[in-house]
Amino acid sequence: MQLTNQMRKDVAALDEARTRRQARLFKAEGQKCVNDTLGHFTLHSLYATAAWAEANDGLVSLAADRMAVVTRRDLERMSHLSTPPQVIAVYDMPEECIPSNIGVDNLALVLDGIQDPGNMGTIMRVADWFGVETVVCSADSADPYSPKAIMASMGSISRVRPVRTDIAGLLQKTEATVCGTFLDGTDLYRSDLPQSGVIVMGSEGHGISDSVASMVDMRLKIPAYPPERNGAESLNVGMATAIIMAEFRRRQMQ
Repeated sequence: MQLTNQMRKDVAALDEARTRRQARLFKAEGQKCVNDTLGHFTLHSLYATAAWAEANDGLVSLAADRMAVVTRRDLERMSHLSTPPQVIAVYDMPEECIPSNIGVDNLALVLDGIQDPGNMGTIMRVADWFGVETVVCSADSADPYSPKAIMASMGSISRVRPVRTDIAGLLQKTEATVCGTFLDGTDLYRSDLPQSGVIVMGSEGHGISDSVASMVDMRLKIPAYPPERNGAESLNVGMATAIIMAEFRRRQMQ
């Protein structure tokens, strides 16, 4: 495949969420991201330097005629990174399958207004570690297919499928226990946690929105230690998700 100016512009434009949604395409940049995603998504195109192609025969064979050998300058113009990678893959965005009766038979994760794509990618990585395969995101959450989120997921995007939908409507229909994190919630470690259910994590600045909070059955908090210490005001949402998920799984393992 021969690189054209239009192809170069099209790949660069995938930095924008609107373009990704319209084209139903997203990109993965760099050796690790491409290694972790190639074969898990339908490949639209692959762009790599001659040196990378020579060192990665197996991956090149997967790309077949969808690969273009390009210069570092070409990659610099297509990449969102300050230091351009040696390879960029462009994939078809998977069809979204919105779960019905979410959290009834397993643990599900719902994200309400997560703004930072780095946090989004980290949460997908946490979900992958704790065996959660679907992460449901509100429409105003950061795009899980943005280049920064893909990179932060460290390959977990290949095993965790993000879905964007009206989460209030979704939670209204489920029969599962809905758990959420609040500053005035009950102590996570002293609560009788369900074996399955929905865990809702709120936005970095405002927490869980009022419309979603009204559907939460269990209001939980991660206690500081010691409780009376005047320490950090809050936890990063990625860290908080990891702590919550770890405690739920610990109870299940016992």
